[in-house]
Amino acid sequence: MAFDYGNKRIGIAVTDPLKIIASALDTIHPKDIFEFIKKYLEKEQVEAFVVGMPVNLKNEATDVTAQVVGFVRKLQKEYQIIPVHTVDERFTSVLAHRTMLESGINKKHRQEKGVSDRISATIILQSYMLSLEFRV
Repeated sequence: MAFDYGNKRIGIAVTDPLKIIASALDTIHPKDIFEFIKKYLEKEQVEAFVVGMPVNLKNEATDVTAQVVGFVRKLQKEYQIIPVHTVDERFTSVLAHRTMLESGINKKHRQEKGVSDRISATIILQSYMLSLEFRV
């Protein structure tokens, strides 16, 4: 399960049981995220959490980094048996926008709140899954 954390919305993505394809799941307000995770875990098994870590081009913290670090720490505390991994999320918003354009999503749908966040979370999860393939 992957998260694109933002102050207003958190994009969420998951993978299929065979870990082949990452798919957008939902967008949740940060205040509701732990209740969402709790309900999701009642129905589904999660092997790991993957969180996009915001850094700028100089690899320095951004204005959201502190909140993301707090989110990661709370995930680790609440779900000690589920590993939490962070992934550099630079350019995921740009890639999400490009993905929407290339897939033919109309302008009205592209401007819908949360669409970009869900796609960004999917990109974060796919990036993590690809990194695992190259570790072998």
